[in-house]
Amino acid sequence: MCTDNKKAATLRVGILAAPEINFSLHGSYVDAHGNAVAPGRHTATVAADGSITVDGAPASKYRATVPGDFIELEDVVIGVDFHWQRRENQRFSGNLEFVVEKGTLTAVNVVDVEEYLKSVISSEMSASASPALLRAHAVISRSWLLAQIEKHHKLTGSGVDQKTMMVITDSEINRWQDREDHVLFDVCADDHCQRYQGITRQTNPDVAAAVDDTRGMVLTDSAGNLADARFSKCCGGVFEEFENCWEPEHHDYLEAARDSADSTDFPDLTIEENARKWILGSPEAFCNTTDATILGQVLNNYDLETPDFYRWTVRYSREVLSELIARRTGIDFGTIEALEPLERGTSGRITRLRVVGSRRTMVLGKELEIRHALSESHLYSSAFVVESDADGFTLRGAGWGHGVGLCQIGAAVMGARGYDYRAILAHYFHNTTLATIY
Repeated sequence: MCTDNKKAATLRVGILAAPEINFSLHGSYVDAHGNAVAPGRHTATVAADGSITVDGAPASKYRATVPGDFIELEDVVIGVDFHWQRRENQRFSGNLEFVVEKGTLTAVNVVDVEEYLKSVISSEMSASASPALLRAHAVISRSWLLAQIEKHHKLTGSGVDQKTMMVITDSEINRWQDREDHVLFDVCADDHCQRYQGITRQTNPDVAAAVDDTRGMVLTDSAGNLADARFSKCCGGVFEEFENCWEPEHHDYLEAARDSADSTDFPDLTIEENARKWILGSPEAFCNTTDATILGQVLNNYDLETPDFYRWTVRYSREVLSELIARRTGIDFGTIEALEPLERGTSGRITRLRVVGSRRTMVLGKELEIRHALSESHLYSSAFVVESDADGFTLRGAGWGHGVGLCQIGAAVMGARGYDYRAILAHYFHNTTLATIY
């Protein structure tokens, strides 16, 4: 990424990785040498020597020369490993590059940050969300992006292994994921970083207005650093803290609070009895809504395939769960006999879960590792209680996603109730200041 004090950054977004990538150029494009490239459909592959070829000839970079020109990539995977995973063709403004990592070809879109954000806001939720939510999301998406890239630059060359994000022993797997997985580009285009689907999702001029009105605006912490402004679909009533999902580092702007007008009124959900009562109930919260109009504003069509956000139930037979956990973890537990929460975070999300099997017992963590093990895609959240009987297990849970930072459904309700974007940001990110950095 590059930036200065006068203009927005440009960044590299990894869109699609595959052995072969089909794409179309719509408009006037030139290659790395400035030579005009024929519009229409092309095919990029990796040659036997590891070089990149397009239509059989060496090539890897394409630059647009006329505003409004775009690239179309075929069979882009969205919702990787989640229950809404699918493929679709997507269109992108900006430039296109191909890189090779571990023998696999990756298409990279080089794009202006502000243009990128217009797609992110539309891709992460419906473009018809309230002006307050659109502006709040523009600020946090920009803050998160620039904070992550700044962090990446600091770690590069520091001797820190960015992929050492796990502790594995004979009795425990404690693992988490973040955007440091990426080396040849700044961020990916899927939920692992932020959903970015190019101009395919830029469907509403209100989104462009929200990004333009907050141009260069970010959240900073009490020391003036860029805030790592996280967000998820539904917190379940109380916010989770950063260190319970990622590296053991506390941020005073990502602390526990209730998603309600009185943010201080909530029980200690790290206590099992309190968490059980909270999750099995339906306490008042901004994100406790079934209002179809509000949900339709914040959720895209494939998100709406999941009707239960605030509270949900999943049932597994003992046989199905035993096979599922073995396949998802690669560990033969035998027949699953018990699932025992050992530690919970501030939202009631389980951060360490003991899995007791007839052949092996191990502890799984952090929250995404637990969600991965207990679902064909990812369990809605790790805030759940376990009920077992002779036939199997029932998981009764709360929220969707990690629950850290802004709760998208809660923020949508706040916007519908008349809160402006500054109030929304202040609610979800305590101890922060709005700053304009370009």
